[in-house]
Amino acid sequence: MRKNKASSPDKEFSILTLDDDKIMTLTLQSYFQALGFHVDMENNPYAAIEKIREGHYDILLLDFLMNPINGDEVVRQVRKFNKDLFIILLTGHKSMAPPLKTIRELDIQGYYEKSDRFDQLELLVESCAKSIRQMRIIRGYRDGLRSILEKIPVLSRISNMESLLVRTIAQIREVTQWPEGLIYVDVTALGADKLKKIGLSGRFFGWGAFEDQEAEGIRAFEKVRKDPDALIVREGELCMAPLRMESGTAFGVLLMRTSGEPPQEMLQLFSVYAKQVGAVMGNRIYQELLKVQNDELNQAYMETIDLIRKMVDAKDDYTRGHSDRVSFYGVNIARALGRTEEYVERVRIGGLFHDIGKIGVPDAILRKPSRLTDEEYCVIKRHPERGKQLLASLSSFRDILPMVEYHHEWYNGNGYPKGLSGNDIPEMARIISVADAFDAMTSKRTYRDSLSVDQAVSELKKGKNTQFDSMIVDAFIGVIHSSDLFSHAKDLFPEQGTNIQEV
Repeated sequence: MRKNKASSPDKEFSILTLDDDKIMTLTLQSYFQALGFHVDMENNPYAAIEKIREGHYDILLLDFLMNPINGDEVVRQVRKFNKDLFIILLTGHKSMAPPLKTIRELDIQGYYEKSDRFDQLELLVESCAKSIRQMRIIRGYRDGLRSILEKIPVLSRISNMESLLVRTIAQIREVTQWPEGLIYVDVTALGADKLKKIGLSGRFFGWGAFEDQEAEGIRAFEKVRKDPDALIVREGELCMAPLRMESGTAFGVLLMRTSGEPPQEMLQLFSVYAKQVGAVMGNRIYQELLKVQNDELNQAYMETIDLIRKMVDAKDDYTRGHSDRVSFYGVNIARALGRTEEYVERVRIGGLFHDIGKIGVPDAILRKPSRLTDEEYCVIKRHPERGKQLLASLSSFRDILPMVEYHHEWYNGNGYPKGLSGNDIPEMARIISVADAFDAMTSKRTYRDSLSVDQAVSELKKGKNTQFDSMIVDAFIGVIHSSDLFSHAKDLFPEQGTNIQEV
């Protein structure tokens, strides 16, 4: 007998012995059970086939010559439903063994000539056991990778950062079967103070009996940061993997307490998972940073808009609030036309800026209490092109330039500055044209009183297909008659003293 038989793993592998000689199956069972294998025996070939079909065996030891069928026929039937079973044929004499071609075709791992010593058979069985163990490792690693590939997309769909971290711990415990886990995220390593706005000043989520989660997380994070190339850092039963951005910068650590000495393939799976999770979290952090940055830019953008709008209003006390109201009416028209919210937002900004070119018009003309002369009117008519020139250098305003430049064009081509007509005038500019005219008619001027809503609507109707696009006029009139538009306008602009008389 082999000297190392006592070190064989307890019940790691199962063997089925098949021989119509009961003494042989009992002898094989006793021998290999002493080596630490689980061994069942069977003397009927058909019963053995059903045992293999219904149960789980790693190795089959079977006699070649049996009744009612020989061993090669047993193997043929087994191979129809089980390709993984390791099979060793036993023969009474080498001359009675099946031909080598048959052994290969049936995928038989070896054959053994019976004797009163089992050393050679033991070597064959141990060789099979090593191969089975290696196959288990490969399959375990393959299944682990498949599991990771299935789990990572789930993380990508989680929008809440806290839920993402908690789900990550649950997933890695499922993959590794390790009992305790902790994630520590430290965004100060990114120099990203803005992330504090989304609650990521440093987070730690435990699962198990870590006494001081924050201290454990900080200590583990410092360890993985000391070696920027390390995929895993081990310390006894603690296993640490860095969470990195795509740039390679570590922003956190995944810390697990293992159960004893983990196999190498499990450490590799842990490393792969940590890398994938790092990419998901890093992408989420990057998105949140962009969101915070965009929010700040949008705030600055809107503050700039408000400042410039107030500069325009300050030029003429009598038209104060005009741009706000044109923007408000334009938004309602765009929505009535069924346009997207992105489109509506562009109309809103375009309404606020449509008269920006009046900054360059002399105050004496803007504030003149009487009607303008032809020369003065020519100066006023240049404000659309001046407005376009003022905004053209700012990329943020380029999509509203058509509204600024063309809001005084007429549908019949008699407007200014280009004399465009029909659909050659951008639709947004046609919307602002109607909104601008309506507010001008319903607002009081130094040289005339305001028109009532009924009178203004009548003028809009008269201008259909001459000054205005009839579709846009109809959409606006529909809004006027079907909503509390003016009540809402007065609530929005109470300080602007609009003289609108509701229908």
